Amino acid sequence: MNNLFNAGDSAQILSRLEKLSPEATKQWGKMNVNQMLAHCNASLETAMGITSSERVGIVARLFGILLKPTFFGEKPFPKNSATDQTYIITGNPDFEAEKAKVIKQVKQFAEGGPEKCTTNIHAFFGKLTPTEWATMQWKHFDHHLRQFNA
Repeated sequence: MNNLFNAGDSAQILSRLEKLSPEATKQWGKMNVNQMLAHCNASLETAMGITSSERVGIVARLFGILLKPTFFGEKPFPKNSATDQTYIITGNPDFEAEKAKVIKQVKQFAEGGPEKCTTNIHAFFGKLTPTEWATMQWKHFDHHLRQFNA
């Protein structure tokens, strides 16, 4: 399973990020490329423990338990997946600033390894291992990079 703690996997994500341009056109969804980069930064900041999101209600947690095996399985995230309100980016962030930040943060997360990964509870899935956080982040980046043909 791909994850950002694996040097080859994180290098692949970084290479794909480098190829993004402000003119990248989305294949699905509502975000533009600038918003997508800011969205990925926000998600990675949660995995790094820089930020955290509020725990969802009990019904959503039960769905999280049921969906966790699928979410962390081999299949990529489906197109037009729902986005947690915490990570919806409005406005039009600066492309170059967000791209530089996301590249820096992917490197920090990958180099920090499991020891530097958050121990915070995931809002939907509950307690995750560092490898689960790294897997989720790889799948999340892959999803959005495919969204913009990168």
